[in-house]
Amino acid sequence: MTADIERIREMYREYWRCMIAKDADGLRRLMAEDYYLLHMTGLRQSAEAFLRGLLDGTFNYYAAEHESIEVSLNGDQATMIGRSRVLAAVYGGRKRGWRLQGDFTLRKEDGRWKFTSSRASTY
Repeated sequence: MTADIERIREMYREYWRCMIAKDADGLRRLMAEDYYLLHMTGLRQSAEAFLRGLLDGTFNYYAAEHESIEVSLNGDQATMIGRSRVLAAVYGGRKRGWRLQGDFTLRKEDGRWKFTSSRASTY
């Protein structure tokens, strides 16, 4: 159980490393095939649509400092709330600091945890 919690916390840190590096393949390895992102605006995007936005410069992330990563396990399902101070420029806006919260769901597939969804908000 503790190993699963630590693995999920590390996945969150890896998620942000990939976002900053625009590493779409790294992000794909973390995401289940049915992964989707729910933006603060209410827009729901598939993994591929989100990754296209990351690669084409719609979403630009420069740094992330993690304040907390809370994980709750329920068998092969999990939830995680990550709170991070992020430096980003999105949708053509200027680079600025954000206090972003990601509410993630995960499931264990063939012994490996995968993100199934995330919902972005501020805190």
